[in-house]
Formats: sequence, C-alpha cells, structure tokens
Amino acid sequence: MTDNFRDNEARERFELDVEGHTAFVEYRKSPGAITLVHTEVPKELGGKGVGSKLARATLDAVRQQGRKLTVKCEFIQSFMGKNPEYNDLLAG
Repeated sequence: MTDNFRDNEARERFELDVEGHTAFVEYRKSPGAITLVHTEVPKELGGKGVGSKLARATLDAVRQQGRKLTVKCEFIQSFMGKNPEYNDLLAG
C-alpha cells in the first residue's frame, strides 16, 4: 500500500493518499488549538484500515504541532475511545 500523509492547510484538512484515492480529516485551526470536524474515507478504501491509519497520523500531527484538540468528528471520537494514549491532546 503506497500512501502519503500531509497537512493541506489550504484546504484545512489532513490528507492520506492510498491507492490513487485521498482520505481526509477536515479541521479548523485557531492559535494553539485545532478542531477536527469530519473524516471521509473513499468507499474504494473501505475495510482496509485506512480510516484508523489516517486518525493515528492526524493525532500524531496534532501532537507534533503542540496544539490542544477539540473533536466534533464521531469517527475520531470513536478512535480515541479505543486509543486512550491520545486523550492528553484534548482541550480542557
């Protein structure tokens, strides 16, 4: 599986390219904080673990950027429920 993860600030989303398709997490940034709004994985990539890989890469990027996190996206909320090592990123 060839893939490429990036923070596409112009489109306000983290992107992961896999097999010619792009999965993404939309966000809204403010000074020192980020809100994850929506995750989308193309149906062609369904069932391949792409969503979890994207969620992990996104949360690792948020940690690296030193931002506090608010999660509005149900997929990311669910992922964090199964991966509590990311809970320290949550704002207040």
